[in-house]
Amino acid sequence: MIDEITDATFEEETSEGVVLTDFWAVWCGPCKMQTPVVEQLSEEMDDVKFTSMDVDKNQETAKNLGIMAIPTLLIKKDGKIVDRLTGFTPKEKLASILEQYTD
Repeated sequence: MIDEITDATFEEETSEGVVLTDFWAVWCGPCKMQTPVVEQLSEEMDDVKFTSMDVDKNQETAKNLGIMAIPTLLIKKDGKIVDRLTGFTPKEKLASILEQYTD
């Protein structure tokens, strides 16, 4: 399951454990390819929290984090940014990256 988060809830929702946030927009073609990958992993990886944020509706967080291109996948561990992936990321690669942080 992917939790839809907002500018107001971003810090609280991503402050504990390993959290992946998918920054996307409705009009973004590569985002439409990335979303199913994130959805599949959200069902397979219980030790990671999956969230998504529509950058058109939540511009403040994207601006504060310097997100200039989408899709961008931001990985936080215990509230600290540990990785950032821009552009489409295949499922196997994304799973491998997330596993580094779930020990």
